[in-house]
Amino acid sequence: MKSKIQFILSMIIFGTIGLVQRYIDLSSSETALLSSSIGCLFLMFVFFTMKKSIPWKLVEANAFVLFLSGIALGGNWIFLYQSYDHTTITNATLGYYFAPVFVMILSPIILKEQLPIKKMVCIGVAILGMVLIVGNGISASGKGDLLGIFFGLVAAAFYAALMLLNKFIYNMDKLEITIIQLGTTALLLLPYVLFTEGVSILEVARSSIPFIILLGIVNMGIGFWLFFSGMQKLKGQSIAMLSYVDPFVAILISAVILQEQMTAVQMLGGALLLGSTFVSENKSITFPKRFMKVPIK
Repeated sequence: MKSKIQFILSMIIFGTIGLVQRYIDLSSSETALLSSSIGCLFLMFVFFTMKKSIPWKLVEANAFVLFLSGIALGGNWIFLYQSYDHTTITNATLGYYFAPVFVMILSPIILKEQLPIKKMVCIGVAILGMVLIVGNGISASGKGDLLGIFFGLVAAAFYAALMLLNKFIYNMDKLEITIIQLGTTALLLLPYVLFTEGVSILEVARSSIPFIILLGIVNMGIGFWLFFSGMQKLKGQSIAMLSYVDPFVAILISAVILQEQMTAVQMLGGALLLGSTFVSENKSITFPKRFMKVPIK
C-alpha cells in the first residue's frame, strides 16, 4: 500500500507541472534549465543522504547512451513547456500522452519486439483520437492550439526516445540514471540558454522565483523520488494503470482551476487516445484468439 501511495503522489505531482509552469515568466529553455538543475541537486542530496555513491565505472560504460538520454530529456522539457505556453493544459497533456504510441510503433524496429494485433489496433485508435483533438482544436481555436499540440507531440517524441534509450542503460539504478540525466540536461542547456537568451535568466521576476523552486524541488525532485520509491515494489501492470492519474489530474486542473474549455469532439479524442494506451498496457484485456495469430516482427 505504501508503494501505491508513493506512486500515486508522484503522478499527482507530475500532473500539476502545467499549472506551476503557468506562473513562471521565463522561456521554456530557461525553465527547463532551472528545473533540471534544482531537481538534480535535490535528488543528489537524497541520494547521498541514503549513503549511496555514483558508480562511475558504470557511468563510463553507459556514457554515450546517458548523453543521448540527457539530450532527449532536455528536448522533452523544452517542448512540453512550449506546449503549455501555446495551448490548454488538457491539449498539451493529450499531445504529450502520445509518447506510448510512439514507443509501440518504434519498439519492433529498435527493440526487435513483436507488435501484436491488439497493439496495432490501439495505435490506430490513438491516432484517430489525436486527429479528432487536432482537427477540432484548429476549427475551435485556430493556429495557437495547433502549435501547442504540435509542441506536445514533439515533447512526446523526445520522451519516447528517452524511454527507448533507457532500455540500453545497463546495471544502473533508476535514481542514479535520473540524477545523471538531469545533470546532463542542465549542462547541455546552459550554453544553449546563454546563447539564445543571454543572461536574462538572472533578471527573472521575483514573483516567478517561488514557482521555479516549487517546480525544481517538488515537481522534479520529490516527484521523481516518490516515483522511483513507489515503482520498486509495484508490478508493471499496476504502474501502467496508476500512470493515468497524471493526465487525469492535469485535465482536472485545466477544467476546474484554469477554466480552460474543451469541446465534446476533443473529449472523445482524448478518451480514445488515453483509452487505447490503457488497453495496450493492460494484459488482462485481450482480443479473441482468432485475431491474435499473426504478430508482426
